Amino acid sequence: MKFNLGINHKYLTMNKAQLIDAMASEANLTKADAKKALDAFINSTTGALKKGDRVALVGFGSFSVSNRSARTGRNPKTGTEMKIPAKKVVKFKAGSELSDSVK
Repeated sequence: MKFNLGINHKYLTMNKAQLIDAMASEANLTKADAKKALDAFINSTTGALKKGDRVALVGFGSFSVSNRSARTGRNPKTGTEMKIPAKKVVKFKAGSELSDSVK
């Protein structure tokens, strides 16, 4: 799927409103229905990840949660050492079809 947003930049960020517009156009939905669908996807994915589940979309990619251990870092301004606590992070691994389509 290609998006023409009328801007010809090397790096372009699609915001939520633009994604809703693209989804509505691609799926022949109203913008309100596309927004509901996107919000439902985000809420469902967030809920699954909170429970520790993995969300896999064949060909697109998978979302998962992993644990990042505590570590020592440095304050970039002062150079002093600081402790960074352990935390959970969300990871996304692109599927083969997605990876191939952006080559």
